[in-house]
Amino acid sequence: MSQHDRARDYAALFRPGLVHRDLYVDEGIFRQEMDILFGSTWVYVAHESEIPAPGDYVTRRIGRRPVIVTRDSDGGLNVLMNRCPHRGATLCRDDRGNAATITCPYHAWAFDPKGGCTAVPARPGFGADVDLARFDMGRAAQVESYRGFIFAAMKPVPPLVEHLAGAAGVLDAWLDRNPGHPIRVQSGSMPFEVRSNWKAVYDNAADGYHVLFSHESMLRVFAQRYGDVDMAYYNGDFDASALFVKDLGNGHTLLDQRAEMHALSAWKRQHVLPGREILWEQLNAALGEEQALDLLDGSTGSGINLNIFPNLLIIGNQIQVLEPVSANTCVINWYATTLDGVPDEINAIRMRMQEDFPSFGEVDDAANFEACQVGLEEVPEMEWVNIARHIDGARRTRDSDGHWREPISSDLHPRAYWAAWRALMDSSAESKEKAA
Repeated sequence: MSQHDRARDYAALFRPGLVHRDLYVDEGIFRQEMDILFGSTWVYVAHESEIPAPGDYVTRRIGRRPVIVTRDSDGGLNVLMNRCPHRGATLCRDDRGNAATITCPYHAWAFDPKGGCTAVPARPGFGADVDLARFDMGRAAQVESYRGFIFAAMKPVPPLVEHLAGAAGVLDAWLDRNPGHPIRVQSGSMPFEVRSNWKAVYDNAADGYHVLFSHESMLRVFAQRYGDVDMAYYNGDFDASALFVKDLGNGHTLLDQRAEMHALSAWKRQHVLPGREILWEQLNAALGEEQALDLLDGSTGSGINLNIFPNLLIIGNQIQVLEPVSANTCVINWYATTLDGVPDEINAIRMRMQEDFPSFGEVDDAANFEACQVGLEEVPEMEWVNIARHIDGARRTRDSDGHWREPISSDLHPRAYWAAWRALMDSSAESKEKAA
């Protein structure tokens, strides 16, 4: 069987509670994911606050496809292929900027922020009456924004809110923690390049099983210095706690720590941060203790990991975006968020909190992702990856919103997203076979 045929025989790569190592190491499967998976569903590309003014743009990727996310003169959002329709040159070569005209550095073809071709030098050489519209940039088939989060799809798909399913309500709750203070994503990003398949990273996105072990040193330091703070509730039988993981539909999942993290004042339970006492004192003096504490409680870690398949993760106050590079390389982009209309002290505190994750905790996780990749690549005799924890369903319950939840250490998350992976890959492969 050829590599191409094997990659399409996806059923052979799954068993109950097991997935095959090829899904993490096979470059052919990776290329098909970039083409089929990322090309047939909604993919997060940017936040509206990153492009607030007409002409603003950022460059991102949909799978491996380079794209430009723009705001045009009408305030509309556009997702354009970052490829000149002439010879294929990359058009925008900066991460972000503002431009009324996008000009190709190679032959100076020019385009507006909607992707329309506005100028071709020495145009008569292409024909006396050639229509410039023939030279427009490539565009995503659909672009929608959900409360500032911009998604794009490369082919027609159901509406974004339908795709988000149960994730929409959780995203609403995250955004509404500070009513009247919209989030802003204007503080740059912290990228981590890891020698790991992107799905090894995604596996961890709602893994409550690893916390006590992988982050032992961090938790021990916090406990020794500050007592019962932050994630101390993972000590003991964490599956007996109120923590849980939930399947939100369409591959999206939630790891929810709020019942423990926010049982008391989230701010008062937060461990010491540089400048904590001074900032708290300044806020109390400016706003009064009650209003200050309300803002502080709403600006500590959110207590959730919300995962919107395939590439968007909301962790604490940060936005994490996965950028697959190859079968064994992924860039993890962490974007800080600030709030509009709050005292500077609040946003300073939000930024300080990133010194836990990603600055401190993500290095633990990255080491594990890379160690997993080594084992998967170098030991071909061991073919299977185990995702069977709590697969018997004995601890499964249907929540009031109709979605299933299981204990915090369950492998419900990988089982849920792999089901979505299979649905997208299998349906697209079947469509191509019928077309052929």
